[in-house]
Amino acid sequence: MRTLKTKKLVLTALFMSLTMVATMFIRIPLPLGYVNLGDAFVFLAVFILGPIYGTIAAGIGSALADLFGYIVYAPGTFIIKTAMAFTTYILYKVLLKITKKAFWAELAAGIVGAIIMAFGYFVYEFLFFSTASVAIVNVPWNLLQGGVGVAISTVVMRILSATNVLDKIRN
Repeated sequence: MRTLKTKKLVLTALFMSLTMVATMFIRIPLPLGYVNLGDAFVFLAVFILGPIYGTIAAGIGSALADLFGYIVYAPGTFIIKTAMAFTTYILYKVLLKITKKAFWAELAAGIVGAIIMAFGYFVYEFLFFSTASVAIVNVPWNLLQGGVGVAISTVVMRILSATNVLDKIRN
């Protein structure tokens, strides 16, 4: 029992760190900016660690990244990424029972999670900047970043599932 809890805590810290590093340093350049890979680790955290540990890793890891550059976003990021992760996990479990196909459940739940994230940042930026025009500019970028995260996380989950790594991580 103690070993399992220690393993979960270590994996939570690992995913928290991976989320922070992927958000801060792993960037895909685009013509008008970039997208980071933090959302891929947000999704992977909840798919692998479950609703409690995965959500903690996603929310704290993402907020920590904002503390090193976008500090005004840190409180909003914590709330938004926590909601994104938890909702994604719950929807994933519901869809998995319905479809019996992990790929489709991860894909659909991830897409909804990305939409929640984009909407959350829209609301946060609207409240912070007091104008919809500033907030709406970032919606497409947030959706793109979330979509990249969904794509990467579903591919990684297929690889982990095919190699039985998930069984070793979870047990």
